[in-house]
Amino acid sequence: MSKLPTAASLALALFASSTAFGADRTITLAVQNMYCDACPLIVKKSLEAVPGVARAAVSYRDKTAVVTFDDIKTNVNALTTATKNAGYPSAPRS
Repeated sequence: MSKLPTAASLALALFASSTAFGADRTITLAVQNMYCDACPLIVKKSLEAVPGVARAAVSYRDKTAVVTFDDIKTNVNALTTATKNAGYPSAPRS
């Protein structure tokens, strides 16, 4: 029995499985309608409820949310939808 087909199969399996891992991505969202000190907590909780979000830091002063997420499990549209549904429309900050 040759070891070459086994090694090739193992290499192919490892390569295929590596594409299944998502990359952590960080984005800054400009968040509207934050008018009080409680607003950032609501925005943060709405973002953290999205599957795939690893971390969310919301700034009342800057009116932003910095979100780290797994791009296999979620996307920017899901993040902005979550804040919008909580009453705080957002968009990627340029």
